[in-house]
Amino acid sequence: MKKTGLVTLAVSSTLMTGCASMNSAMTEKQKSIELYRVFDIETQADRDTVINAASIGLGENVSSANEHRPIVMGGKPEKPGRFKPSNAAKQLGQQSGMMAFAMKMNSQMSNMLKTAECAGAVWTATAQKNADNAFNMSFNLCLWEYKNGYALDVYANYTKKEGGGFLGIDGLARKAAYAISGSPEEWAEKTVIDVVRKLKLDSNGTVKFVEGYPKLNETPWQDSGETFNKQGYLTPVVASN
Repeated sequence: MKKTGLVTLAVSSTLMTGCASMNSAMTEKQKSIELYRVFDIETQADRDTVINAASIGLGENVSSANEHRPIVMGGKPEKPGRFKPSNAAKQLGQQSGMMAFAMKMNSQMSNMLKTAECAGAVWTATAQKNADNAFNMSFNLCLWEYKNGYALDVYANYTKKEGGGFLGIDGLARKAAYAISGSPEEWAEKTVIDVVRKLKLDSNGTVKFVEGYPKLNETPWQDSGETFNKQGYLTPVVASN
């Protein structure tokens, strides 16, 4: 009887674990993720060339974009500027309790109000990329001109959808969406890297990855044959023997 009891307990425990895992997989989730990237572009190319390259590179991967070219006068500074995160959702949330509640319940709405301030930049852009059943993504880009060339800061945030019935993240709907658009992580990285690849090509300069978070992840988007080496420079991929 004791042995039977132990077997029954083990089976019950297994069933409970299985049910819990299934319930977790069926629960619809929205995860908000942020990233930033900072690049240094050493080039003698003029401002128009660099801005046009950044614009073309950005347009290759997003659904829509708003670009601005503010007037920046005076000599070139010794060091480039740096973006500052700005969250309008906090201000709206403080003004209205209902708005604060809405922000908590809708991470996509909250993410759209997270932007980057680019004081002194010669070009700024905000862009969107949305993929049904997969993700909603926002980009903010700031381009500064300085003594040695240019600096590009990219801030992005996205809402990643997971779970939701039998067609969750491992289900057919999510797999189909990712097969077409790539995963959110892959698409965010591809968008950023394609901009700096175009900058390097059109400006005939060098591009160096200065810093960012989370860790830079290029695979599986090394479609141009270039990658960042150990020193941070964008260089051709060396074929392994």
